[in-house]
Amino acid sequence: MNADETDIQRRRLLKTGAAMAMVAGSGLALTACEPASAPAAKPEISTPSTSNKRAPLMSLNIVHFEYQSRAQWGVIRGTQITPIPGEFLTTGDFIRGTTLVELAALEGSTLERSAVKLLSPVTHNQQFVCQGANYRQHMIESGMDPDEKTYNMIFTKASSCITAADSDVIKPGIVQFLDYEIELGLVLRKTIKGAVTVTDKNLHEYVAGAVIVNDYSARDVQIPQMQFYKGKSFRTFGPVGPWLTLLDASSIAALKNLQLKLTVNGEVRQQDSSANLVFGPAETLSELSTVQDFDAGDLLATGTPAGCALSVPSPAKQKIGALLPEKTKWDLFFKVQSQRRQYLRNGDLVEASIRAADGKIDLGVQRNRIVAET
Repeated sequence: MNADETDIQRRRLLKTGAAMAMVAGSGLALTACEPASAPAAKPEISTPSTSNKRAPLMSLNIVHFEYQSRAQWGVIRGTQITPIPGEFLTTGDFIRGTTLVELAALEGSTLERSAVKLLSPVTHNQQFVCQGANYRQHMIESGMDPDEKTYNMIFTKASSCITAADSDVIKPGIVQFLDYEIELGLVLRKTIKGAVTVTDKNLHEYVAGAVIVNDYSARDVQIPQMQFYKGKSFRTFGPVGPWLTLLDASSIAALKNLQLKLTVNGEVRQQDSSANLVFGPAETLSELSTVQDFDAGDLLATGTPAGCALSVPSPAKQKIGALLPEKTKWDLFFKVQSQRRQYLRNGDLVEASIRAADGKIDLGVQRNRIVAET
């Protein structure tokens, strides 16, 4: 069976599920953030009731999970997962091979979330592109002058650092200053192979949905060595999920007003709104389209708010520091950072959440335990 025949078969399966749901009078799903229905009697697999109509479509939460040694995709509503027919090896395959409307109408047997192992909704083959210093206050704490930094800072992380939302984060033995960075991640809808003009009005044509990203960073590698890629690409340094929230034309505007919050052992460290992004998604995709190619399923992390453990001197102090001998300068850097209690230690629990204030869009919660490299 060739790729076209496989795609046709997938869509037939999805449309069959959608048609059955319509006959049952289920209508379209609002979001996976709606209150969970009461669990069925069976402990793991249940058949949901289709008697209650759902509100008009706004968003839909999609999980990538492993069940009985098989990786699958599913629609999650509350604690119930409805498996999606078809085989999708990558995030790009899934986005190209499904539509939000068909998925929202999908009904059938469900699995309890507790019965499956959640995987990252962004697979390892996809690009992991990042924006740096994209919140004004974070620019300041990173030692930059917001009025002088007029460019969009871009870097990448190795896709091999991508891991599931609730994975342990392994602190390498060579890393002393491990930092956290909650970020709003955008998952792309289609291939881009040339310059395009992305606006708020057509953003939904280029962005399929959103995820939580935590851009863990080894500051003692990133800063002294001037190695963003190396300092941010250790394995497990890129938790994504727990799910991918698919958005449509009516809900894409919510990306401009999502609340980001990160805690360490229950203490709030980062809290801000995506309304405060300096370079927004449309502007950034337009710019990057003049530089590189993208594929469906690729990930763009949009930057982190203030509140990181890292503390960098002001631009004025950096100018003075530049006059110091190289070794003296970096000895001073390490001395200052070693006094920062905010850096992560083995055993710490980092929790990250992103949601709209009204709860209609909810990207879930990440929970990462920091563990020592063995």
